[in-house]
Amino acid sequence: MGELERLRKRIASEVGTAIGKFELIEEGDHIMVCLSGGKDSYTLLDILMGLRRRAPVDFKLTAFHLDQKQPGYPEGILREYLEEIGIAFEIAEEDTYSVVREKLPKDATPCSLCSRLRRGIIYSRAEALGCNKIALGHHRDDSVETLLLNLFHSGQLQGMPARYQTDDGRFDVIRPLIFVAEEEIRRYAELMEFPIIPCNLCGSIEGQRKFIRHTLDELEETIPHIRNSVLAAMKNVRRSHLLDESLWDPVAGTAVDGVGDQGKATPAVEDRLF
Repeated sequence: MGELERLRKRIASEVGTAIGKFELIEEGDHIMVCLSGGKDSYTLLDILMGLRRRAPVDFKLTAFHLDQKQPGYPEGILREYLEEIGIAFEIAEEDTYSVVREKLPKDATPCSLCSRLRRGIIYSRAEALGCNKIALGHHRDDSVETLLLNLFHSGQLQGMPARYQTDDGRFDVIRPLIFVAEEEIRRYAELMEFPIIPCNLCGSIEGQRKFIRHTLDELEETIPHIRNSVLAAMKNVRRSHLLDESLWDPVAGTAVDGVGDQGKATPAVEDRLF
């Protein structure tokens, strides 16, 4: 078995674990797979297509891409790829690039506004296409970084949930790659030679997130597998050792089981939709 097949098998196994633990995919689901043109969303779509062929439940996939009219956008590349792999898809054209540039100062980080604009378009198209779930390409590293960003900057102990319901209750948003390391995705995308489309809107302007990523890289030199350790901690919460009053039963003098944010996310620092 070559490197590509070994990597595909490992990623598919990690995705399968997430699907099983959080019931991400169920019988009759119609899932919109948000495809940004980056390595994460390409990998997500490819792995889900493979799983669909052998899954014990029947579900549909529709790939969705938003052409935001960024300068230098490579017309036709993504459409050609989607036609070649034989997936149902839609490519919508909305000039969110001009809106973001008009509304924000040149030195401002555009991710939050850009994400809000995309979110509205995605929800609208998901409803029109008859999708009940929306799949995003966030992975282990995204969740770990978000946890630390919220901890350091927002005073919240909150990462990225594997599954949550939108505020209006119309859709479940799922993250099947939530247990997959970014380095695995990066290598898989290289081996698959996905036609990557760069984001010229935000580029490297990620500010705090970039700092957290760099800090984790430095820490990993002395604490190997630190990202896996943080991910493990998110799976192993000791409620009784936290200080959230809503988790405390003053009568019993113990932490309350089953209390907390168990499905609906209230994003604090979660600045990218794809």
